[in-house]
Amino acid sequence: MIRLAATAGVVCISFSAILVRAANVSPSTAAVFRTLYAIPLLLAMWLFVKSRDHRSMRTRIVAVAAGLVLSVDLTVWHHSISYIGAGLATVLANVQVVFVGLAARIIWKERPARSTLWTLPLMGVGLVLVSGLGRSDAYGTNPVLGVVLGGATGLTYAGFLLVFRTATRRDEAPAVGSLLDATIGAAAGSLILGELFGSIAFRPTWPAHGWLVLLAVVAQVAGWLLIATALPRVPALETSVLLLVQPLAAMVWGHLFFAETVSWVQGVGVVLVIVGVVVVSTRGATDAGRFTAQGAA
Repeated sequence: MIRLAATAGVVCISFSAILVRAANVSPSTAAVFRTLYAIPLLLAMWLFVKSRDHRSMRTRIVAVAAGLVLSVDLTVWHHSISYIGAGLATVLANVQVVFVGLAARIIWKERPARSTLWTLPLMGVGLVLVSGLGRSDAYGTNPVLGVVLGGATGLTYAGFLLVFRTATRRDEAPAVGSLLDATIGAAAGSLILGELFGSIAFRPTWPAHGWLVLLAVVAQVAGWLLIATALPRVPALETSVLLLVQPLAAMVWGHLFFAETVSWVQGVGVVLVIVGVVVVSTRGATDAGRFTAQGAA
């Protein structure tokens, strides 16, 4: 059941790039308002469960720190969307599975299952093919820069997942508390980055901010709340692999809503990633007995 909830959350966040592109605002503006619009709703939800929030100040600071990492991730990712489209930008961001896999092995001593050892390379090849690198029919206005930013997004995305995981211990508080703190951190970080390196349009416009409100509700609140609930209950590597559903769904949404074309090479890559997701989701990413549900020690 918890994996089903996590998958539903991933489907919700798969609309992120689509809604960012639909809003048609600067990358920094999207990063700032997707978090600012989410905070009041998360705060209202947290107030209902405040009495069950037993987190220490240290844990809350870790959650805010995760949000600061997320602000970098969102800002860079939103730039990559403008260069290579919603679908491919989301695909490239999910090289996070490689970084999370390495960290899970080193930090939490999660031993990859035998099936994972051959499916991860398979998915790696699939992600490369989906990006369409080196081909004249590769989609995007600036594929090279988009790929560079997409790879950077994968690294920061992995950093966010790993730090946020340590702030979502299920015995201390409902997931909404950690997500609220992380979103506050992301909003603060996005504001700082926007002022330093980008342009933030603070005056709301229609329909742009309608899309940003929808982005906040669907992805930042509903999607990440479902994922945050699953994080302390599922091995880090398995959570990371489940997140690979996001780029596949985003490819579909990009084609349906923005006619983003997919070459036959990219199609092969999509199939390889789907195979890997199915195998890992049904068999598990790590060997039993090597994972503590509490996450980080």
